[in-house]
Amino acid sequence: MTDGGQRQYGPLGTILVIIPTYNEAENIKPIVSRVRSAVPEAHILVADDNSPDGTGKIADELAAADDQVQVLHRKGKEGLGAAYLAGFRWGMEHGFGVLVEMDADGSHRPEELPRLLTALKGADLVLGSRWVPGGRVVNWPKHREFISRGGSTYCRALLDVPIRDVTGGYRAFRRETLEGLGLDEVASQGYCFQVDLARRAVKSGYHVVEVPITFVDRELGDSKMSKDIIAEALWRVTAWGLGSRVDKLRGR
Repeated sequence: MTDGGQRQYGPLGTILVIIPTYNEAENIKPIVSRVRSAVPEAHILVADDNSPDGTGKIADELAAADDQVQVLHRKGKEGLGAAYLAGFRWGMEHGFGVLVEMDADGSHRPEELPRLLTALKGADLVLGSRWVPGGRVVNWPKHREFISRGGSTYCRALLDVPIRDVTGGYRAFRRETLEGLGLDEVASQGYCFQVDLARRAVKSGYHVVEVPITFVDRELGDSKMSKDIIAEALWRVTAWGLGSRVDKLRGR
């Protein structure tokens, strides 16, 4: 498939859905089952940060019963960004052509993944977006929506990225895209990790497409959102934006 008649895209290759977990014992079985039903050809990697509630053990049981489920056991809780980076590296080392980010709590509906993968046939990166026409959130408190919308607006303005949902975490990457993003230089965590990858993709000239999704707030378990995550995103985005403007003034 071509991008506007200008770029030729090759086949997608084998799909790996990466699901980071920390204390998701109530959610891991349902989400794995839904992914396997929605995209039967996809493989799943559960990246567990040594969850004290036994999520890793449950994931091992799922893997033992299904050759398309694998588990990456990590030493401890190191954050969303570190878990995804470990998952990306594992997936690329094992030859996967598409790497998907998906939350364990069901907020990213696996039933919408086929639409993301279809869009990826003509793109380098596809984002499941809450804030484009057709996208929406369900059962989210107003303060969370305000933070998310405001954060994306702030990032879009300061970083000059034409993406409506910069902080969203439902994403499908081509392997080649990840290889070109300089993942070894990524140190950000939390939602800031998503902003970092999005700005790197835009800066590198990759074709990024947003597909509307319905984001459903978790029903089981606890949210990992915290004041520290928000603070990290604020100062990093501000630093990136100001740094970019200084570089432009210097003619870089």
